[in-house]
Amino acid sequence: MEIKNIEERAAQAVQNFKEGYNCCQSVVMAYADLYGKTADEMAVIASAFGGGMAKMREVCGTCTGMFMIAGLQIPANDPKDKEAKAANYKLVQELAEEFRRENGSIICRELLGLDGKSAAAGAEGCAGQEKKKRPCPELIRMAAEIVGRKLQTL
Repeated sequence: MEIKNIEERAAQAVQNFKEGYNCCQSVVMAYADLYGKTADEMAVIASAFGGGMAKMREVCGTCTGMFMIAGLQIPANDPKDKEAKAANYKLVQELAEEFRRENGSIICRELLGLDGKSAAAGAEGCAGQEKKKRPCPELIRMAAEIVGRKLQTL
């Protein structure tokens, strides 16, 4: 698949975040057109996955956004289609590995430098750091670029 303007899509993803969309929404909205979806449709689908799954600081929303795109690119919606499921999982694992290699983790709280697994630690992450000081915009840019580059190889 030829993906044009990966850098523009990455910049759009960062702009989406600056406009108030969560990290997951920001990434998937930048690629919505490739799958016949609107940015609004993707924003709805991805609405619960910001802040590492509803601010629980688990898997980074930027990664979840990449994984959602993987599901659109290689759907595994037929439970009998083991090949599609394997191909989908392989793509997700490759995306996660590249993100992990560049950032050291795919876990939100680790990327933000937070301690603990509790939701309280997640809430503290937002209150304890000004939004502009968090690494989220750079992680969003990076995830949008990683998924774009990966789509080009499929």
